Amino acid sequence: MNNSIGQLFRVTSFGESHGRCVGVVVDGCPAGLPITSWDIQKDLDRRRPGQSSVTTGRSEIDEVEILSGVFNDLTTGAPICMLVWNKDLNSSDYERRRWTPRPGHADWTAHIRFGGFNDYRGGGRFSGRITAGFVMAGSIARKLLKETMNVEVLAHTIQIGEIIASSMSYDEIRVNKEKTPVRCADPKAAERMVEEIQKVAAEGDSLGGIVECVALNLPPGVGEPVFDTLEGDLAKALYAIPAVKAVEFGVGRSFSSLRGSESNDAFMIHDGLVVKETNRAGGILGGISDGMPITCSVSLKPTPSISKQQKTIDLSTMKETTLEIKGRHDPCIVPRIVPVVESVVAMVLADHALRAGLIPRVLSRSK
Repeated sequence: MNNSIGQLFRVTSFGESHGRCVGVVVDGCPAGLPITSWDIQKDLDRRRPGQSSVTTGRSEIDEVEILSGVFNDLTTGAPICMLVWNKDLNSSDYERRRWTPRPGHADWTAHIRFGGFNDYRGGGRFSGRITAGFVMAGSIARKLLKETMNVEVLAHTIQIGEIIASSMSYDEIRVNKEKTPVRCADPKAAERMVEEIQKVAAEGDSLGGIVECVALNLPPGVGEPVFDTLEGDLAKALYAIPAVKAVEFGVGRSFSSLRGSESNDAFMIHDGLVVKETNRAGGILGGISDGMPITCSVSLKPTPSISKQQKTIDLSTMKETTLEIKGRHDPCIVPRIVPVVESVVAMVLADHALRAGLIPRVLSRSK
């Protein structure tokens, strides 16, 4: 099992869904970055369960503890260890169906891969709960990018079920996305999304959707082809989010139906800088940033834990059976994934910016 990602900004995730805690170690963050617990907490609060009627009723406070690497509210250059304690736990249902893997979850594959020694409670290491650690690391990465390069990372919901949001400007995304429970910048679409989630939840079912992420102000020249391309590393990190099943950059799958004359982004000069008339490529050419906004989207599958009866097997008897999943689960995970997507993208961009020499290893003291 590989629980680390990144070369210079290296993130190691630890913990299980129903274990004592979940957390992360960030190694390689430059010294001198101002960081407080509140910087981390405000992002964790956006991811935590129990936020609204469209998220799980599990009520985890998720109060971050910074154990190392920060002194006098400044990073020291040493590894930064952060965690949140798991408190609102109920593992009884997982004990009852220990041998009946849940459809759509990693119960079966984890059982085979680790010989049955894996922690199966709540999905263990394969639960969306571990993304709390991603958000902690991403919070530091986002601040590092903003303070040193003025790079901003914005994610928002653009689709839930069959409801698709209208295109919004970056300013509209900034202002609107946190105003609705689904984190959609289109207020009218957001209302319909909430209604659809509530309807499906009442039926004992769940919905998936799409989150779009944009990174602004990243300069050209960031990326390490041929095997550490910028979109390759971004996709790898985004696929670590348990619900993600597809990642696209720019216009993504639409490229397959376009002609070259339609898909190419023409170059032009604006204020003495090389820019592009359009950004269908999503800000990346040849695995290297081209100076345009980095745009990507992730498709998220519906929450597999649903109360409808499902077919499965009993591993203890090797016979077919059925199960009904009890407990507190998100009818749609998409709104809570928005800060996770931002965090994962920021982690990768921070690592690549350090590798490109764009961020110093020791930051200057503010005067």
